[in-house]
Amino acid sequence: MRKPQADPAVRAWILRRRPHDLYLSVVTVMEIELGIRRLERKDEIQGRRLRTWLEDEVLDLFSGRILAVDIKVAARAAALQVPDPRPERDCLLAATALVHDMEVVTRNVKDFLPMSSRVINPWET
Repeated sequence: MRKPQADPAVRAWILRRRPHDLYLSVVTVMEIELGIRRLERKDEIQGRRLRTWLEDEVLDLFSGRILAVDIKVAARAAALQVPDPRPERDCLLAATALVHDMEVVTRNVKDFLPMSSRVINPWET
């Protein structure tokens, strides 16, 4: 929620949650990092702003609540790809949620529903 004009539905959804109930996957951190690195190559100033946001806000806010990919998550992610191959990142995210008995919060519901019935789209709540 870096932008002050963040989607009102998403902002409301987040505000209804207790902060200590929200977690990130290390895969999400990787995806944010990848986006920042790509942006830094095109727009150094904006890239620096996003890097500061990630390092000073996101990582601090979620300290102790960033879930790793361990053996259980890796095995579950592999199982999600058989018999229907899916993007590995999506499988890792879904598997992390399944192993930890959590919901996947995403706008990309169509790709996650086949892997988990517990998918929340806060843009449409």
